[in-house]
Amino acid sequence: MMHWIIIPVVLPAMLAPLIAFALRHDITLARTASVAGTAILLAIALGLATMASDGTTHVYRLGDWPAPFGIVLVLDRLSALMVLLTSALAMVVLIHAITTGWDARGRHFHALFQFQLMGICGAFLTGDIFNLFVFFEVLLIASYGLMIHSGGKARMRAGLQYVVMNLAGSTLFLFALGTLYASTGTLNIADLAVRIAEIPAEEAALVRVAVILLLIVFAVKAALFPVQFWLPATYANAPAPVAALFAIMTKVGAYAILRIHTTAFGPGISATEDLAATWLFPAAIVTIAVGAIGVLGARRLMPLIAFSVVGSMGTLLVAVAVFSQTATLAALYYMVHSTFAAACLFLVADLVVTRRATDALRPEPPTVQNGLFAALFFAAAIAMAGMPPLSGFLGKLLVLDALREPEVIGWAWSAILVGSLLTIVGFARAGSILFWKSTAMAGPADAEADPEADKADAQAPATAGQVAPAMVALAGLAALAAFAGPVTAYLEGTSEQLFDRAGYVDAVLTPPEPEDVADTAGYGSDDLHEDDAEEEH
Repeated sequence: MMHWIIIPVVLPAMLAPLIAFALRHDITLARTASVAGTAILLAIALGLATMASDGTTHVYRLGDWPAPFGIVLVLDRLSALMVLLTSALAMVVLIHAITTGWDARGRHFHALFQFQLMGICGAFLTGDIFNLFVFFEVLLIASYGLMIHSGGKARMRAGLQYVVMNLAGSTLFLFALGTLYASTGTLNIADLAVRIAEIPAEEAALVRVAVILLLIVFAVKAALFPVQFWLPATYANAPAPVAALFAIMTKVGAYAILRIHTTAFGPGISATEDLAATWLFPAAIVTIAVGAIGVLGARRLMPLIAFSVVGSMGTLLVAVAVFSQTATLAALYYMVHSTFAAACLFLVADLVVTRRATDALRPEPPTVQNGLFAALFFAAAIAMAGMPPLSGFLGKLLVLDALREPEVIGWAWSAILVGSLLTIVGFARAGSILFWKSTAMAGPADAEADPEADKADAQAPATAGQVAPAMVALAGLAALAAFAGPVTAYLEGTSEQLFDRAGYVDAVLTPPEPEDVADTAGYGSDDLHEDDAEEEH
């Protein structure tokens, strides 16, 4: 059995306690171990993506126990894409955290960072809903620590809200798992697809309850209306590198909706067909509106970016809600784009805010390297708003093209186009205030007087290492636009594979080779033949 599939989970799981217990007192060693581990993870993710590109669904059975009785990890195009996206984002964010010194403001940053990667990669690879819950808890526990990294009253208050909201979501997740297991007798995704298809629609009331409960849980993770309110305060008050890494966390909720509601509950299953789409589409439309209005009305830079993330999740989930191959292709392209666009905005905002008295959108003297920061902010803003020539324009164009059905085109096109316009206006207003409306009313002395700011070198120029991560993220967005053809071709195959329910079920539920089963049971293949002979006799 090929063991590379489990490495994205095992590697950070082994590295995190090593950093926490042996290297936490030496920041140089902790940084070296964290960077090396993340680089190895990125290389493995590239290898896994290459391996999955042929369309084969690879299954890793822990202990060689066959599904649905054992724990399985499943690698296909979609899970490989998400692991690669996570590892690439992690490397960019980690370099920014090190070069700006954010990681040195708390002793356990790198250990928590690796635990976070373990939880995220595990959530993308697992083939079982209960283990999805387990990995959710791992990444959430790590995110609690990262959220309050370096302390501060506002950060602690936002962290408490984040904890309470996600604890409520975790509790609801357990209720959903209990309801689903009581009605089907399994939590393996492939096995659920088989069993739910056999349940008559008139006898599937409990299953439908479980489907709605799971949708609510994933909506919490994805910051979907009406449970999106935790995200702006959390992202706006988190350390900037942490907020940039959190850009992938909302995608875990979107991934879970795509994976589970397509494979186990989706099209063709009479008991649950169209149940998720009925609620998901209108909620996504309102989420776009909430994000756009939040961007337009924001009075601080970090909340403005956080609301733009809310709006981008609405756009993503509008495409997901259609549950078609074409719309899923558009959703996946936009998912990759929006992850890097949001992360880039947070990284650029960190460079700007640390050289100002506050992140409030008010005129102040121009910072050092004002032109460079203005250019970076402008590029990241047009990417997030969906303007050409970067990938945001192509992403929204793909989403609009996929949403041309008469029953959705009016609402979807209106929400996306109007939301994009409001987002453009909000970012234009913020950029003009930050970089062009300079005034002599405030100066460096104000930054020194700020009791919550750690700005001893507030006007120190940004080094090449500090600017490089944001530039790499922008380069990724430009490459996503320049190579849109090959990328969409890969994503087209990913979408087709996602909707090939029979292929997924066969790959996961087909038992391993007989000799593997024999070894797992503790006796050899000869013993198996003897047992068969006795039964025949």
